[in-house]
Amino acid sequence: MHTIVTVIGARPQIIKAAAVSRSVRNHYQEDIREVIVHTGQHYDNNMSQVFIDELEIPRPAYNLGVGSATHGIQTARMIEGIESILEKEKPGMIILYGDTNSTLAGAVAASKIHVPVAHIEAGLRSFNKSMPEEINRIVCDHCSTLLFSPTLSGYNNLVREGFNPMALPPYHSDNPKIYHCGDVMFDNSLHFAGVAEKTTSIIQHLQLQPGKFILSTIHRNGNTDVPERLESIFRALLGLSEQSGLPVILPIHPRTAKMLELQLTSETLDRIKLQNSLRIIPPASFLEMLILEKNAALILTDSGGVQKEAYFFRKPAVILRAETEWTEIIEAGAGRLCDASEEQIVSSGMRFLNHPPEHFPEVFGDGRAADYILSEILAFLNTKGAI
Repeated sequence: MHTIVTVIGARPQIIKAAAVSRSVRNHYQEDIREVIVHTGQHYDNNMSQVFIDELEIPRPAYNLGVGSATHGIQTARMIEGIESILEKEKPGMIILYGDTNSTLAGAVAASKIHVPVAHIEAGLRSFNKSMPEEINRIVCDHCSTLLFSPTLSGYNNLVREGFNPMALPPYHSDNPKIYHCGDVMFDNSLHFAGVAEKTTSIIQHLQLQPGKFILSTIHRNGNTDVPERLESIFRALLGLSEQSGLPVILPIHPRTAKMLELQLTSETLDRIKLQNSLRIIPPASFLEMLILEKNAALILTDSGGVQKEAYFFRKPAVILRAETEWTEIIEAGAGRLCDASEEQIVSSGMRFLNHPPEHFPEVFGDGRAADYILSEILAFLNTKGAI
């Protein structure tokens, strides 16, 4: 039996890991022992433990408890902790997800002691290195042995950066193998949508009418930590609700909640407090988010994961960033990049509400990406890279 270490640390990684852990449980119990390491990057219970419980992920064997800190301090603590665990467990491979500091720390720790890295969500690029996530994903890709891209554009990004699509075994970090494999988040959306319908009553609890509300999420520090950007976004949410006559539901991220009083003008804070058109609610669980996304008329977000989930449920997305790594959504006409422009957010939101997109090409795979990824990882481990 092969040992694999899976590193999670933030809400999106916990959700992605659910698909792989489910595949291990359903198909590879006799072949793979999965050891889960939680870095503690998201330490708030609403942003972490609730997802582990809800998505039936095995309880983490290790929790580093790094908590909140500067990028350097947080990442250094993670590298130290992950390296120690890898030395103890001696896994055949480490699985890393996405683009957080936990991803970066896992890649650096593993590559330094020659543990092969499998990167799920490889090849994604915003082409904006001022975003810490862009640095994290690039470094992780270049430390990896097996790179699993969810989209063709991600795969092509890797080829343009010099990864050899015709590489032959044995595979290692100097001769990696790249894949276009589909998206594990699509696996999860298919699997959990039905579960969510039976287990959550958030639509009824919030007294919402399906198709008669707007959903928004805001969490990236490029938006939350810049007063003029956060002000513009919240003014847009208020304005869009006023023009459309639809309430905006905002499950609040802890970072965003902390910044509201610090960053917004007193005028905007008063508008939020005095009306019900923008409804700020506690963080939603993954299943609750699926139901909210499935029933919303429009989604406004700076989250890559929520952009995709909107697409999975055939909902238009106003993207509160200047660029996106999910270019397929823009190309399909199902999303618009509006950055933090109040005017663009409102106008694009109204256009989508009045003329919803009709075409959602199947660009995220067949819903079995996790099974394919594990089959390739197992083949690599069984042959020591000579797959």
